Amino acid sequence: MEQEQVHEQERVPVLVVGGGYAGLSAATLLAWRDVPVMLVERHPSTSIQPKAFGVGPRAVELLRPVPGIEQELRETWSGIGDDMRIAIAKSLADPNPQMLFSNEREAMSFLTDITPAAQVGAPQAVIERLLRSTAEELGADLRFSTELVSLEQDEDGVTALIRDADGDRLVRADYVVAADGYRSPLRRLLNVPTSGKGELGRMCSIMFDADLSGMVREREVTLWYLQNDTFTGVIVTGTGVGAHVLGVNYSDGQTDADFTEEHCIDLVRIAIDQPDLNVRLLDKASFALAHVVADTYRAGRVFFAGDAAHTMPPTGGQGGSTALQDGCDLAWRLWLVVTGQAGPDFLDTYDAERRPIGMLTADAQLANLGIRMPPAARVGYPEPLEDFMSVIIGYRYHSTAILDEPDDDGSILEDPRVPNGRPGSRAPHVVLDWEGQRISTIDLFGSGFVLLADRQGGHAWMDAGRLVKERLGIQLTRLVVDEELKDVEGHFRERYGVSGGGAVLVRPDGYVAWRSPGPTPNPATTLQQIMTQLLNR
Repeated sequence: MEQEQVHEQERVPVLVVGGGYAGLSAATLLAWRDVPVMLVERHPSTSIQPKAFGVGPRAVELLRPVPGIEQELRETWSGIGDDMRIAIAKSLADPNPQMLFSNEREAMSFLTDITPAAQVGAPQAVIERLLRSTAEELGADLRFSTELVSLEQDEDGVTALIRDADGDRLVRADYVVAADGYRSPLRRLLNVPTSGKGELGRMCSIMFDADLSGMVREREVTLWYLQNDTFTGVIVTGTGVGAHVLGVNYSDGQTDADFTEEHCIDLVRIAIDQPDLNVRLLDKASFALAHVVADTYRAGRVFFAGDAAHTMPPTGGQGGSTALQDGCDLAWRLWLVVTGQAGPDFLDTYDAERRPIGMLTADAQLANLGIRMPPAARVGYPEPLEDFMSVIIGYRYHSTAILDEPDDDGSILEDPRVPNGRPGSRAPHVVLDWEGQRISTIDLFGSGFVLLADRQGGHAWMDAGRLVKERLGIQLTRLVVDEELKDVEGHFRERYGVSGGGAVLVRPDGYVAWRSPGPTPNPATTLQQIMTQLLNR
């Protein structure tokens, strides 16, 4: 590694490469946990283009422990639309659109029964700006217009050469989060192979300003898949006046040069079906439609997240949410290891848990592509999932950080409408009363492990948790349901699968790591063995 004209070496526990969803969420959640983190991004700012639209409730659950962030996410959605209806049409003026979601609020109404988290329908550019400001307020060192030049690993850490306008400098880190996009220079540098269909085509993203108020509010469709004689693509509309985005699939032989300003304006008018529409071009960019998943999410001390780990077609809208979840997921695992609460091998669980979900989600969106955006080469495409909600908020994990029960079926999807609390599943939402305030069990998770015990035998579990917390030096919150926490609707035992004297151990990401359905003869010994095993101590 060239070290001439290099400034003095800097030291940080975690270096994040990339300032998109995955990188910013990792930096935000690390900073919130008081882990010093540096993020480098070669672009001068967060995204100008809206990019991904919408954030699913599971991603919001992972972000909401950061004070104030969920409220700000809700406010970004306010005024954009009452629902997020999706349709296939020739243009916005098509009298007979095929509605995929005719009423998203009705289709998603069951979510209020399983999560307190918001469903946020805001563009990625807005949310990236929110994450950036939050991370900076929390003390994260974010460096834009800064490029990673090279990277070397050894047994003790990673040495990175970064470059900004002032020159080159070395950064020494314990771990690196590679959130550097679809083409991921770090993935290529470390010779990480990939699987999938590869690049499926290209799309030109045209950001424009036009007054669509007479059409958008009237039709109340936010996302349109367009299929007409001129092009196939997608258009995302807001409240009517202001910025909108039209994505147009490249035809055979087309290049970036074909999308002149004049041609882009013509395409917008065709999409709206108003030949004389006053259109102002704000920005244009091209990107690949691809189906690519890294064969491993870990290469030594480097961990891949977001598009660097999985690039998927946008059909289904889960690419952005999956990237956010990657960043949040890495943050709590790295926090445990950096602070000595878990052993270094604990980080292997990131690949074991997140990569199957990344592939599953990428396959689901590839299946949607064949339906929503023809012409697509459907040969070899997977079949659409019967229940896409299971991917959004019903996926399960299996790794050494989960102690499966003997009769576990090994499934990685389950119906989120029927929560069961088994290890590897997302901890169910139960309404609680805490000193007169209504909260959810989801509100208890995020800052560390949580031991929830049934009232019968609860004090034995609380004593056990105190001993284990002291012996292992871990962050563990101990709570008895129906003592300090009142089970308002009486759902705790049913949804968590415990009877009198049982207890459940929930991870910082809100996933059940282990449970004792009923009483255990020696709770302290059992819990210490469980925690030691789960944390690779």
